Amino acid sequence: MISEQLVDLSRLQFAVTALYHFLFVPLTLGMVWLLVIMESVYVMTGNVVWKDMTRFWGKLFGINFALGVTTGITLEFQFGTNWAYYSHYVGDIFGAPLAIEGMMAFFLESTMIGLFFFGWDRLSKTQHLMVTLLLAIASNLSALWILIANGWMQSPVGAEFNYQTMRMEMVDFWSVVFNPDAQAKFVHTVSAGYVTGAMFVLSISSWYLLKKRDVEFAKRSFRVAAAFGLASALSVIVLGDESGYTVGESQQTKLAAMEAMWQTKPAPAGLTVMASINEAAQKNNWEVEIPWVMGLIGTRSLTKEIPGILQIKAKNRERILRGIVAVNALDALRRQRADVVAQQVFERHKADLGFGLLLKKYVSDVNQATPEIIERAVNDTVPRVTPMFWGFRIMVGLGFAMLALFGLAFWSTIKSANMQKPWLLKWALWMLPAPWVAAELGWFVAEYGRQPWTIYGVLPTHLSVSTLSVNNLYGSLAGFIVFYTALLVVEMFLMVKFARLGPGSLGTGRYQDESITHAVPAPV
Repeated sequence: MISEQLVDLSRLQFAVTALYHFLFVPLTLGMVWLLVIMESVYVMTGNVVWKDMTRFWGKLFGINFALGVTTGITLEFQFGTNWAYYSHYVGDIFGAPLAIEGMMAFFLESTMIGLFFFGWDRLSKTQHLMVTLLLAIASNLSALWILIANGWMQSPVGAEFNYQTMRMEMVDFWSVVFNPDAQAKFVHTVSAGYVTGAMFVLSISSWYLLKKRDVEFAKRSFRVAAAFGLASALSVIVLGDESGYTVGESQQTKLAAMEAMWQTKPAPAGLTVMASINEAAQKNNWEVEIPWVMGLIGTRSLTKEIPGILQIKAKNRERILRGIVAVNALDALRRQRADVVAQQVFERHKADLGFGLLLKKYVSDVNQATPEIIERAVNDTVPRVTPMFWGFRIMVGLGFAMLALFGLAFWSTIKSANMQKPWLLKWALWMLPAPWVAAELGWFVAEYGRQPWTIYGVLPTHLSVSTLSVNNLYGSLAGFIVFYTALLVVEMFLMVKFARLGPGSLGTGRYQDESITHAVPAPV
């Protein structure tokens, strides 16, 4: 059996690298479309201020982009280093979208980023705008294929287990591509990235306005960020509702944990706003609930029930018992591939194979599983409720706070005399970290809520890891933390440096802190 410490360290290492990587991804996804908007206005109007805006915000985008690529490469390599059995077991399916991402999106993205920075004096205005547009499309295509792969881990469709090869194999590529869970995850994630980009520009522009420097530049940036951010925040909330529905369809355990719903409630279930969770007693001491809302989000109906955790555990217990039969039939097929009886038994029970494999965390032979071990495996099928419940609510609360901010900021741009209200600008400045906190919590809820599975319902996490030593994992984990922290410090230093310099860092002579002898009249 694989040691629990090895599994925990492998999970921790992947979590650290994923969370670090996702500090950079949302800003890349969001800022690139703001650059498209700004450069489009420049091409249409010829007003050089919009070109300066594209170049300045593009400089900050470029710093972030470089760090995102660096952390993303090492993240993907971990599937082969720390999760070798996972790669063997599902590589036929999981590898396809990642390979397409590399060939279709990454190379296009890498080419366009170079042309974006070095093509200003070599390309016409329209040609350079097309480069920026292709950069935006490539960045979002990259996210699409990665989230298709991740969506398949959450809801494994279009694949079947082949007992001849003892691994999962793809049977329908287009089912994988158009997996509802993957599509909902994609639109929700990229919309969150758009909010991040908008908040970044809005917050820094607010700081310029508070300092009364480069005011016209900052006002234009503020307007674009407010409008784009409002549309994006509305999209996140609407698409988050769709994501909740897909979770309710494919991962009822995750939904029940997010809602701290211990018992199945009469349809339509209410939405629990706050609760005092007692995990030991498997109940909530008290809760504040909004009637009907969760039932409408999770089932799109007034009559369909959302199962509670205790009912899900009872169902999972039955699946584990059937899974024991599947594991035994598979062992018989390993010994004799032509065993017709074993084939028939396996076909009847193969849907529960993954649940039978949960027992291998505790015993090598599933037939030796005692009722106590089976009960431990049943409890493993539900993640801890408290972090899921509060992580989700903090994320949602931040989402609505950002929606309110973007709404007021957009309204202030219509009533332009109010744009420089100090309280609004300070609020925008202090909200700068909010989209990153919300995004990291979103990934935590999605990934921690999938436990104990790497492939939901198919492959348990404890069977997915490589046979590494604990000391090697401690060493590589420490190395990743030190290296990634150094990269984060470098990015923060560069971001703060160029944000403080402002558009004056372009050296055009049109902005504050530039030599007056090089001043160029500002366009009207």
